Order: sequence, then structure tokens, then C-alpha cells
Amino acid sequence: MSEETRKFQTEVQELLNLVIHSLYSNKDIFLRELIANAADAIDKVRFESLTNSALKSDWRITIEPDKARGTIRISDNGIGMTRNELIENIGTIAKSGTREYLAQLKTSDSKNIPELIGQFGVGFYSAFMVADKIELVTKRAGSDEKAIRWTSKGESSYTIDESDAIEHGTSITVHLKPDCKTYLEDWKLKEIVKKYSDFIEHPIILISVKKKKDESSVPEMETINSMKAIWLRTANEITDEEYKQFYGHLSHFDTDPLLHIHYSAEGTSEFRALLYIPTKAPFELLMPDQHKTGLHLYIKRVFITDNCPGILPEYLRFVKGVVDSSDLPLNISREMLQDNPGILKINKNLVRKIISELKNLFEKDRTKYDSFFNDFGRFIKEGVHSDFQNKDKLTELLLFESLDNPDKKLISIKEYADKMPADQKEIYYISGESREVLEKSPHLEFLRSKKFDVLLMTDPIDEWILQSIPEYSGRKLKSAGKGDFELDEKTKSEKDDKTKKAVEEHKTLIEFLKKQLEKDVRDVRFSTRLTESPCCLVGGENDPSIQMEKIFKAMNREIPKMKRILELNPDHPLVESLQGLYNRNSSDPKLAEFAEMLYDQALLTEGIPLPDPLKFSKRVAMLMVDGIKGTSKG
Repeated sequence: MSEETRKFQTEVQELLNLVIHSLYSNKDIFLRELIANAADAIDKVRFESLTNSALKSDWRITIEPDKARGTIRISDNGIGMTRNELIENIGTIAKSGTREYLAQLKTSDSKNIPELIGQFGVGFYSAFMVADKIELVTKRAGSDEKAIRWTSKGESSYTIDESDAIEHGTSITVHLKPDCKTYLEDWKLKEIVKKYSDFIEHPIILISVKKKKDESSVPEMETINSMKAIWLRTANEITDEEYKQFYGHLSHFDTDPLLHIHYSAEGTSEFRALLYIPTKAPFELLMPDQHKTGLHLYIKRVFITDNCPGILPEYLRFVKGVVDSSDLPLNISREMLQDNPGILKINKNLVRKIISELKNLFEKDRTKYDSFFNDFGRFIKEGVHSDFQNKDKLTELLLFESLDNPDKKLISIKEYADKMPADQKEIYYISGESREVLEKSPHLEFLRSKKFDVLLMTDPIDEWILQSIPEYSGRKLKSAGKGDFELDEKTKSEKDDKTKKAVEEHKTLIEFLKKQLEKDVRDVRFSTRLTESPCCLVGGENDPSIQMEKIFKAMNREIPKMKRILELNPDHPLVESLQGLYNRNSSDPKLAEFAEMLYDQALLTEGIPLPDPLKFSKRVAMLMVDGIKGTSKG
């Protein structure tokens, strides 16, 4: 095969441009990424060697600085790549969400870009932070195909040619930029490996040239990582710094984790686990097509996979870590893992432990838990809906804003229930786009007058998960915008008397409004929830809320138009005025206009676009003219 020059995929060119022409606070990341890739390659070939003894080897990663040439070479005897795999893995970014990823990079603080590159799984490109040229030679284990040489200066193209390399694996030679020569120093390489890669279980060997007394050169080989599986050690012999370092290795984050969970299970299922909950949610959590589960599965210290969906439920996908089982067979296929009884036992144990630790954080460090919930609360809500077995425990972990608490102050449903007054029968909530909108809702007027607190649901997922929580501690969760309130006997009697009186006095007006608005509302009635506003729209107990309808429309999902109930405030002077106009002339055309304006007003209070805003505007203008004329006459 003759040398071939190929163009980088457009997205790769954009990525390389960001890497090469931006300034970074931590260029050391490049070595961590290349070592991590090498370790992954060895893990893959070691897994294949379980069924192919010809692939067995003394697994190793080598780092070889060459001061004379200004290069550093990172090599492994891992799985290697074929020509097509090389083009796919390095010449292109074959992942969905690439555009969103690049947009995230462009808007990020430059110091975060190396970590983002690592999280996206294209850490190889980070080497161009320190290189003006990279040469890569690779040979696929078990393949008859010749080794392939890949060369690029990180510009618009790369070259591919055959190589005479014999052993499988990958070797990357980084030609260092003039201002990056510090990476040729042994102390610097040891420092980086100690900080980021000490826990790699394969030996990382530094090959450096030493001068003898006779001035001759001799290569020296030194293993510079501990190779200790941190999750197999006891917790009391591991320092906080070691936990943080291992988290950086797993997550590609330089930030500390929120908390770690070091867990050992014995009995019917024997395994060890070291789990981490991040401080902040990685951006790829919102891109499910390209996000893997956060746990690495080992069996008897042999790496099996970094994507085992059955090991944790989907809603806990933000958890990072390692699980090492003593029970599972080494020859298990990745396809059989998800429904394996052993995996299901591990899943059950881990979920119970994670929820327990979150509960403990909630009780012991509320500030820290609130910070966690602001980033990961949506995933806990998913769990309430999807994990029936742990629904009650997860419900205890939910937090919401409420009417009585200041902006951004969160409370749990239990905390809400514990401070309910004796005459409050239900747990009230209201859903909408923002706190500012909800605080002005007419649906809250009666509840405010009773000094009842109301949970404010501003996350689009809230109403969806509330379907799984019809009640809490014997109290029904009740939407302030649906159905009737459950009132104490005294209040109910007062409201019933007032409503009965209003129905008798305004029977003809109500019938007129029902007929006039029959295409828009299912009923017109007097309200028990209004104390100031003239009207509002109310849904039935099982109707989707107006907020839910908006969400469906935003998702381009059609749902049938839902007719709601128009409720009128029996004490509002507008009702008395309309009744007086009707009594004087039931055929007055202004009555029909006022009926439609009343409905439009109810729509506006719900934040629903008017069917004919121009008509409404003209009618308001005419009312203003009439009002001004009346004032002038007076």
C-alpha cells in the first residue's frame, strides 16, 4: 500500500483548531488521556485472550522520552487497530451529538476543554496541545493485516502508510513543541503518572537514557505506577487524596467528587465497589445517545466492560466508579451481562447503598445535598417514576421550591407535610414555567388566604413524576389548578352557602355564559378558590395541566384540545355588573363580547396565547374609551 493522504472530518478539524490555537492551564492532561487509551486497549485484548491463548502477553505501557529528538513515545501491547478502525477512530468523530459537543467546547472556559475532550472519548486529540506533529503506528491483535502508520501535524489532513511493526498494539510518538520540552524530563513524567494514572493496573514503564561513568548511554526501565487496585484495599488505608486521584482517572475531571462510596458485599453476592457522585453533572448526561453508564465492571480484577447497562438503573447513570465481582464467570459475554442473575444482585445492592448514602447526605449536610439536587435532581425524579421498588425512599429525596419559602430555598415533601396546619387536608402544588409566573396565579388566592403553603413545580418533568406519587403519608397531592379543594367542615359550609346563593342570584347569567362559550369550555361555575381575580380556568382531576399541554406542543406531539371549566369569583363586582346588563337587555350584543373577553382574560392569567389578540386589543381599547367618556361626564 502506497502512502495516502486523507482529509479530516470537518468536526475533527474544528476540534483540532480549538486544541491547537487555544490556551490551556493544564497541558498535563494529554499524557493522562494517552495512558488511559493504552490501558483500555490492553483491557480489550486481555478480554479476548480469555478465549484466544495466542494473544496472552505481559501487558505493559511504556513511556520513552528522547531529548535528542524532542519526542516522547507512549506504547502499549493492547488490541491495536486495523486500517479502517484507525480511520474511523481518529479521522472522524463517529458519534451522535458531535455538534452539541463542539458548541459546548466553544462556550467553555479554556481550562475545562481538556476535561471535556476526555469525557467525550476523543482524548487522543489532546496530544496536539503539546505536539506540532504526531506519528502513530498500530497493529490489530489477531489480524493478518500489516501494521499501519498514521502521521499528522494537526492541520487539515493526515497520511496513512504501512509499517513493519510486528507486535500488536499501538505506539504514539509526540513531537513536542519548543515550549513543551519539560515533558522530556523524568521527574515531570513521574509526577503526571502519580497524579492521574497511578491506579492503572498494568505497569507503566518509563524508559530513560542514563549516562555511565565512561560517558556511554544505557537505557533504564522503571515502573512508575503502583498498580494497586484501590477498590480492593480497605478504606482506612486509603487517603482522601488517593480517592480524588482515582476519581480524576475515571471521570476525566480535575474537580473533586461530591462524595465517594467504598462498598464491600459478602454473602450470596460477593463484590467490591468504589463509586463516586460528581460535584457537577457532565454535559454528556443530557446526550443519551453518546453517554455510557459510569461504572467499569471487573471480574476477579480482569476488566470486562465500561458499558454494562444492567449494573445500575438508568436514572443513576451519573454515578461513576468500579465494580469488581468474585462470582461472575470470566468467560461471560457482554451480551449476557444485562440479564445475568449475578448482575441483578449487584444492581440491587448498589442501588440500596447509593440511596442510603444520599439520604445520609440529606440529613447530615443539607447545603451539600441541595447542591447535588440542583444538578442531579432530575435523575432522582426519573427514579421515582421508574423504580417502583425504591419509589418511597426516592420520594423522600425530592426537593421543591414552595410559596412560603424564599426563592431558591428547597424543601422536601416531608418537610412540607410536617408544617401543615391542622385544617389543611391535602398537599398542594402548582406547575408552571417559573416561580415568578406561579406566584401571580389566581389559583392560589384562596390557599394564600388560608396561609397554606404550595409546592412550586417548575421543572417540566415534575408533573410526569407526580403521577407516581398520588399521596404522601396519607395525604393526597393536589394540584391547585384542578378539581375542588378538600376543605374543613366550617370552611366548606361557608363556601357552599356562598356558592349556593351566587347560583340562585346569577342563574340566568351562568346559563348565558355556558351557551356563549360552549365551544371553548366544558362548564361555567362559581369558584371556591378565587378571592381577588374575576375568573380562572380549572381542569378536571385527571386532565393534563395547561403546563403539560405546553410541553407536549413544544415536543411537536399532538394531544386533543382539552376543554376546561371557567370558574367565576362570586364576590367580584364584574359578575354583578354582567348580571345587571343581562337583566336590562339579554339581547345586548355587548354581552357576547364581554363573555369572550372574560374567557380571554382567563387564558391570559394561565399564560395561554389568545386565539385572536387583535380582537381582544380592540375591545379593551373601546372599553377604555367608554370609561374615559364616563369619567368626563361625571
